[in-house]
Amino acid sequence: MELVRRRAEPAAALATAGSLVGTTAQVGRRTGVRSSRAEAAPEVRADLAEVFRLHYAPVVGVAARVLGSPDEAEDVAQEVFPSFSRSAVPAAEAGGWLRVAAAHTALDLLRSGHRRASREMAVAQAGVVSDVAEAVVAREERERVRAALGRLPRKPAMALVLRHSGLSYAEVAAALCLSPGSVGTTVRRAEATLREELTRHASSH
Repeated sequence: MELVRRRAEPAAALATAGSLVGTTAQVGRRTGVRSSRAEAAPEVRADLAEVFRLHYAPVVGVAARVLGSPDEAEDVAQEVFPSFSRSAVPAAEAGGWLRVAAAHTALDLLRSGHRRASREMAVAQAGVVSDVAEAVVAREERERVRAALGRLPRKPAMALVLRHSGLSYAEVAAALCLSPGSVGTTVRRAEATLREELTRHASSH
């Protein structure tokens, strides 16, 4: 799977960590990760700024691998951190929880089809390529792979995304309630299914 280049962690985003909580009423609808607190007026967690500082870049990285757009990946981060802020998840477990929430949210966005069209995204994906036709083909291929990823069953897709985002087998197993020994098999089957989906979809066009 293509590794999407991460943007540098924006200082402006870090400066707004404390203000994330104010958006919790409008975000977190697509995470699939439920808060264990009651839906009362959220309080700012004392550890939110530190968790944001430590985990913002990895969260954006997970979402970018699914979506291929740094801008959309940052939108995902703006959803999952408020969800974390109103949860009772311990700070020590924040990294895994946030990555899973980011993968859930990004896959939901990918499947919904309601993605933001962006010329900047196309340029970023194409990179510096002198041949315009080559750039277009490369971009279409990436979109084809992401569309196929969106058609995979959720758990294998999640395992594939999280493993390629740098999580260990043990971390993927804990995040998805799998046995550590089954993670490798799940990821390999997901890769095989992804290739089959790409072949099947290509032959139908």
